Amino acid sequence: MFNFLHNFVPQSILFQAGFLTIHWYGLFVVSGIIAGLVIVLKLAKQKGIESDEVYNLGFYVVISAIVGSRVYAVFLDLPFYLQNPFEIVAVWHGGLAIHGGVIGGVLAGLIYTIRKKQSFWSWADIIAPALPLGQAIGRWGNYFNQELFGTPTSLPWGIPIELQNRPIEFLSSQYFHPTFLYESLLNLINFAILFLLIGKREKLGLKSSGSIFLIYLINYSVIRILMENLRTDATPEVWGLRLPIAVSLGVIIVSANLFVVKFLRSKKTR
Repeated sequence: MFNFLHNFVPQSILFQAGFLTIHWYGLFVVSGIIAGLVIVLKLAKQKGIESDEVYNLGFYVVISAIVGSRVYAVFLDLPFYLQNPFEIVAVWHGGLAIHGGVIGGVLAGLIYTIRKKQSFWSWADIIAPALPLGQAIGRWGNYFNQELFGTPTSLPWGIPIELQNRPIEFLSSQYFHPTFLYESLLNLINFAILFLLIGKREKLGLKSSGSIFLIYLINYSVIRILMENLRTDATPEVWGLRLPIAVSLGVIIVSANLFVVKFLRSKKTR
């Protein structure tokens, strides 16, 4: 695979016939959503939850996550979108930010579960393993769009980036770190960890609802920080840190504190 990545220059369009154009980015995003839905259906069934309930919640969560991820991505590159307003709706060109997707999905989940008088945290645990699996698949769309790659590298798995897609300071470089691949593999590991934890949560003392989701947030935030230190795309900065790093650090702090509180409460109620 590494040799293939090193020598292959991807194109963003998978298929085109007349007015019909299918982009690799969209294909991988949709594939990630479907794969995640399969996992949620499986875990929900184990909890005795009907598939119709999964589809109902899933519809609102997916739509809100897509909208949230797009709004967040536009915010991260606001000067470009102000100059090119028609690009705001051109999701097939890329530009779905995971942090925005999580925010949008969580808000939709909160509203849905409050209205239905259901447990948000229980649903969050069921959905948690599906998130990194969907992300692992969806990240391949960045590869075909030649975006969100890392710094130049001479490693044998470096990917070629066409001249027009390289940052101006790296115009003379040809091969770059495949951050999409790194994140995809790390997200697969995250998925495996969460999936195993759900099956062994009782033995591990993770009885409190929401603990699996909080572990997902912590794990993904660590992954994101590692990737942001390699990526070359422009993004706003906060206190000298790339904004996604600052957000990820905040998520780790909040999630870790919530996890400790929930873990201590579950020990008291044994």
